[in-house]
Amino acid sequence: MTGSDGTGMDAARMVNGFDTARTGALDPELGHLVRRRDAALGGAYRLFYATPVQFARGEGVYLYDPDGTAYLDAYNNVPSVGHSHPRVTEAVSRQLQTLNTHTRYLTAGLVDYAERLLATHQLGPAHAMFTCTGSEANDLALRIARHHTGGTGVIVTANAYHGVTSAVAEVSPSLGVPLGRHVRAVPAPPDAAAVAAAIADLERHGVRLAAFLADSLLSSDGVLPDPAGFLKPVQDAVRAAGGLYVADEVQSGFGRTGGHLWGYLRHGLEPDIVVMGKPMGNGLPIAGIVVRREVLADFGAAVRYFNTFGGNPVCVAAAAAVLDVLDAEQLPANAAAVGGYLTAEL
Repeated sequence: MTGSDGTGMDAARMVNGFDTARTGALDPELGHLVRRRDAALGGAYRLFYATPVQFARGEGVYLYDPDGTAYLDAYNNVPSVGHSHPRVTEAVSRQLQTLNTHTRYLTAGLVDYAERLLATHQLGPAHAMFTCTGSEANDLALRIARHHTGGTGVIVTANAYHGVTSAVAEVSPSLGVPLGRHVRAVPAPPDAAAVAAAIADLERHGVRLAAFLADSLLSSDGVLPDPAGFLKPVQDAVRAAGGLYVADEVQSGFGRTGGHLWGYLRHGLEPDIVVMGKPMGNGLPIAGIVVRREVLADFGAAVRYFNTFGGNPVCVAAAAAVLDVLDAEQLPANAAAVGGYLTAEL
């Protein structure tokens, strides 16, 4: 491993993305916590920053360290309506005191939320399915796409990230995991010609296209939102080849692109499957997909799906509160206004 100074660095010293030999230079209490973390979690985890930042609480757009110093949280991709939002906190607390169980029992909250969520999308008649994480949701989307099309091929963008399950890691070039044999990556931003070439290459190797999967904001490829509409020819090329268009809205969903609640709407897309994740429950583990009814029909009839905690009442309460806050505080419009201001000033 190479250090930032270009010298060789013993990999054994690099744990959690931090040079453990440098912990002596940290505040003793912080250094001790880093060493404990290293020992407990192992080398696969990573910390941000050369000097790790420890947080004790969050509120709104701020995180606070143990000394009470406030940090503007301009990075976090989980709390879509702010840290510890009182409306979400109250909804979760109330539900946790009332009922929390799996989805094989009939509960009104899950049905109410699914109906509300479906109403925000523009796919035509569709169903919602729930998971705990975006990785699970993308995994489920690929299973459905392959079942529906009979193909196995998947096309993604060159530095995409779609999750950490075995199946989804193989379609996430940014992880450094070798791409699956039936996976092709195209440069970002993708265009119809590159996608058509990838489809042709799959076919030359006897692989039928199942899906094109893309983050609607191309976040891991550098955040490439414009010009709005450039993904529409890609959708057309995928459909012409018999594949499904899967819009990964984990990063771009729930109003983050401003104005629209979903990033795919900026591009005039009508995806076959939409994947949602992190911001759905403002930090609680709820994720899922919305899928066109005709796409899900065969899968639903032939395959039994069950997720013990995906869509449990407590996480659904959080997710419902998130929709309430997005509407009451007009956060999609706020994202457009603040984003426009930042763009103009920068």
